Amino acid sequence: MIPVSIESLDALPLIAILRGLKPEEAVEIGEAIVAAGFRCLEVPLNSPEPLESIRRLRQALDGRALVGAGTVLNVAAAREVAEAGGQLIISPNTNVEVIAETKTLSLLSLPGFFTPSEAFAALDAGADALKLFPAEVAGPKGLKAVRAVLPAETRIYPVGGVDPDSMSAWRSAGASGFGIGSAVFKPGQTPEQVGLQAADFLARWNGS
Repeated sequence: MIPVSIESLDALPLIAILRGLKPEEAVEIGEAIVAAGFRCLEVPLNSPEPLESIRRLRQALDGRALVGAGTVLNVAAAREVAEAGGQLIISPNTNVEVIAETKTLSLLSLPGFFTPSEAFAALDAGADALKLFPAEVAGPKGLKAVRAVLPAETRIYPVGGVDPDSMSAWRSAGASGFGIGSAVFKPGQTPEQVGLQAADFLARWNGS
């Protein structure tokens, strides 16, 4: 069984962001992504019936992948995710109340940040890792600059605009892993398409 700890992500720190996922396709899409090698899936809460998708994914993939929610904007939403079986709380912003509640619920906290002030506030509130968002605006140079002032052990996951060709530059700048959205999954794609796209990221991550 995969433990709910940030260390469980370190071996393969790639998070598939399944924005727009529908419950009826959740298991097939999730299975395709896990078969490609991913070990963490995020269902943003602005997807159709996100809590139901999280329930189905957690039931189907328990012990093989971590399942969580994205776009978690308040404490009530974090509690609903926990009740649905979610294991991670991921946000586009730095909300210290959401971070604190996430840790009270014994879930992983990956809040979004864009400035050093937000990054330090998130860490002080107990965040397990940080999501640099929108990454395409900050760029690898922005990540390298903020890396210089954050604690060396801080895990940072760029999210937004990451593709297989840009992964090397991001890793050289200090990326610990990535949250990957439309480059892995878009609504309407088949499980086969999604699996191939996920496998491409795995190949690049592993240096193939």
